[in-house]
Amino acid sequence: MTLALIHTPRLCERTTLRLGGPALAEAVVFAEADLDQLGKELSCLGGRPLALGAGSNLLAADGPSDLVLVRPVNNAVPQVVQTGNSALVRVGAGFGLPRLLGLCQRLGLSGLEGLTGIPGKVGGAVAMNAGSYGVETGSLLTRVRLWTPEGGLIWREAKDCAFGYRHFDAGLGSGFSVIWEAEFLLASDAPGAIRARMEATYAKKKAVQPVTARSAGCVFKNPAGLPAGAGKLLDEAGMRGRVLGGMAFSSLHANFLVNLGGGTAAQALELLDLGRSAVRARFGVELETEVVVVS
Repeated sequence: MTLALIHTPRLCERTTLRLGGPALAEAVVFAEADLDQLGKELSCLGGRPLALGAGSNLLAADGPSDLVLVRPVNNAVPQVVQTGNSALVRVGAGFGLPRLLGLCQRLGLSGLEGLTGIPGKVGGAVAMNAGSYGVETGSLLTRVRLWTPEGGLIWREAKDCAFGYRHFDAGLGSGFSVIWEAEFLLASDAPGAIRARMEATYAKKKAVQPVTARSAGCVFKNPAGLPAGAGKLLDEAGMRGRVLGGMAFSSLHANFLVNLGGGTAAQALELLDLGRSAVRARFGVELETEVVVVS
């Protein structure tokens, strides 16, 4: 299958917040053989390349942009190699994270359960070092395979990469790169025990987070060195349930920005500014966005 090129794709159709105007183009990459063509297309199109998975951590501006979306859809069944009481799982960036968790549960492979309820693709989970309930994506990685226009595909050992709070750096410099594959080291366990942990995690999240709403997850990072997270700070600053047009801070969890229907990116950004200002005025703390804002 060859690379598919889509002109003026709408980001509101490609993000979980359902926000965003038309981009310049979108390159849908199916297989390794498409990557040579991708390099040529990016060179011809110009614009700013942006790797895109499920768009579950993006807040995109309303108007047109010069972005060229690069969407890997390499979602073949992962390769699993058993090594005693553990296994290496090699999976494409376009594979859905919930789908991967379900597959690992059925195979009796444990480690990822804390990520239950996080949407998106494997590539996005690596790029953001997605984490929840004490589990971070980077802590389970052994290798990451990335593509750059200059160097093509290259494997990077996890020990040679930098992982932080919602941060991943492969050490390739500041140029554009696309996560193509990831390899995880997981432990063997009873499928029933893994399922029980996943169900408990999801139930806990569903009780305190708007997991089915149109959102991009937590919009602000938890401030370092403080006992209170961003959600609690926003809550105590009076932002829980705050509505502006079609956008709101969730009444269930103040750090979740949700699209109530008909929301705009302008409203979302204004609401984020209101939240920052309220927390700054009340606590003297400057909140940093966790959601990726693109324009």
